[in-house]
Amino acid sequence: MTTISIVAVSGSLHSPSKTTVLVNELLGAFATALAADGREIETHLVELSEIGPEFGGALRRDQLGPAAEEALRLIEGATLLIVASPVYRASFTGLFKHVFDFVGQYALIDKPVLLAATGGSDRHALIIEHQFRPLFSFFQALTLPIGVYASDGDFTDYRISSTSLLERIEQSVTRGAPVVTTTLPDSVSEYVSTW
Repeated sequence: MTTISIVAVSGSLHSPSKTTVLVNELLGAFATALAADGREIETHLVELSEIGPEFGGALRRDQLGPAAEEALRLIEGATLLIVASPVYRASFTGLFKHVFDFVGQYALIDKPVLLAATGGSDRHALIIEHQFRPLFSFFQALTLPIGVYASDGDFTDYRISSTSLLERIEQSVTRGAPVVTTTLPDSVSEYVSTW
């Protein structure tokens, strides 16, 4: 069986971060769901609040240091990518976009990507459709059907305190995990052999 590598990217520039809390919850929920059939799971969290300075002054990929290059290799090699950013001036953070400017143009083709975001109020929820989906459509990635948006009121002391947010997370996993498993090499070969 294929080992599933789940890589989550938090575009927050601060720590602690509600965005990172959300990403960790999604990472754990998908890991649990995808391990249910006995598959081996690897999880990785890329926090731009920690690694962001590695990308800051670089204009080309060959100018990046080892830590930044390793983060890009994790992103490009993921079985499932979970991406999230706080809403900053009506979009994802500039550093989040800068990091994905270094990702290989064809590295995410058909890769399942779960989109998530956090913001001060529900008025920013359309960031997932208006900002994230176009970016990952450029990469020809397979964005999962349900993204997860969380507002400040969904958290208490950097913990998720909203049952409706937990339900949205569960729904994203329930709808998304089957899509992920259909993209695995052994699932594709099983499909082809029965076809």
